[in-house]
Amino acid sequence: MEEPLIPVGLMSHTAHIPSHRKPRPRSSSKLARAGVAGGVLSTLAVGAAAGSANAAEPVTQTIELPTLTADLSATVAESAAATQQAAADYELLAERDAAAAKAAKQAKADLAQAKKKAEAKKKAEAERKAAASRAAERTTLTASAPSTDTDVPAPASGSVGTVINFLKAQVGDAYVLGATGPNAWDCSSLVQAAFKQVGVDLPRVSQDQSTVGTDVPLSDIQVGDILYWGGKGSAYHTGVYIGDGKYLDAANPGKGVVIQELSGYPASGAVRVL
Repeated sequence: MEEPLIPVGLMSHTAHIPSHRKPRPRSSSKLARAGVAGGVLSTLAVGAAAGSANAAEPVTQTIELPTLTADLSATVAESAAATQQAAADYELLAERDAAAAKAAKQAKADLAQAKKKAEAKKKAEAERKAAASRAAERTTLTASAPSTDTDVPAPASGSVGTVINFLKAQVGDAYVLGATGPNAWDCSSLVQAAFKQVGVDLPRVSQDQSTVGTDVPLSDIQVGDILYWGGKGSAYHTGVYIGDGKYLDAANPGKGVVIQELSGYPASGAVRVL
């Protein structure tokens, strides 16, 4: 009887060599693995916290951004207001300077005008005094010597001669409305003063002077007759006829007391009081 075969397995060539590796304790491995896991988790936690902090920063900036923008807007508005106020102040100052310059210029012009008026008044006063002196000299010469004026015939009587001589002595005097002498006259005050020299008291104004005495036709007038212009009782001007077609009057501010041709300004009527 054949013996049963016993199976024989092939063995590794190293199977007979004992292992030199030392077995690692399981607890150490677990602790190591736990430590590694803890470190990883700590790292992840720190990273997550850092990430959370970094992620929170934009949120904080976004929240504060409107405040910063509002402050900036307020600053810009204040700057604009300050600039506008400065411009307004500058414009006001410019207007004040212009007004001051204008006032100074006007004051200078007023001063120059006042000086000019003062000089004119001084000159007029000097001329008035000179005219008064000439009038006095003429009066003296007339009283001391007979008239040599061949243009004006000698008066018919002494009373008329006195009137004419007085009138001629005033030639060159000024015409001033309302004046009554001795160096300035209006038309009726000169006539009144002339006839007062011989005791004839005439009314003051030309309207009334045209109604006194006896009416005389202009074709028959004589030396010493009063001439008037305008209606009788409403005359606006008077003078005295001195002969040879001439009359003497206080004409106007431009001429003063003068001798004029009657043909150049014909009278409306005449009256005789002497």
